[in-house]
Amino acid sequence: MVHVGVTIPKSGRRTVPVMAVVLVRWPEQAERLGPLRQALTPRLLLVAPDVLAPAPVDPLEDWVRLPAADGDVRARLATLEARAAAASPLPTIDDDGILRFRDGWVPLSPVERGLAQALVERYGAVVGREVLSRRAWPCGAPTRNALDVHILRLRRRIATVGLEVRTVRSRGYLLQVATVAVDLAR
Repeated sequence: MVHVGVTIPKSGRRTVPVMAVVLVRWPEQAERLGPLRQALTPRLLLVAPDVLAPAPVDPLEDWVRLPAADGDVRARLATLEARAAAASPLPTIDDDGILRFRDGWVPLSPVERGLAQALVERYGAVVGREVLSRRAWPCGAPTRNALDVHILRLRRRIATVGLEVRTVRSRGYLLQVATVAVDLAR
């Protein structure tokens, strides 16, 4: 699997993580495009020398003919990363505890809402366990196991809208766009 990703500054100190651009060999890996397109994953098609290049179907798809200069590939990747950043809105949580992202929404319990609010406020950055505990349980800290259980429930709930909570070992948790694992070696 080949991924290239950067974090592009939005406004102020906030940064928006960019979904990795997936490289797909065309036409050898044509069957990979359907799932990537459906998941709105940015993709760069590496077109074989003697093959007609496909027409891109959306702004998150581009192609380059092989062999290609390194600078040309990097320019295409940077363009796709910028398009992905512009197309990926930040998640929001309304007063009723509804988390909204892209075209989806999911209701949150009061504890999940506290956890999600802390993660949304620092979208793409690590949020420590202590901060999460204070936000979800303002009257007292839960056991370590309780936080882990509620993070697991939140992960399951927000997966339906295309988000994921990643564990950053010894530091905390990070909210980001769910990534699609694609094996390009096949």
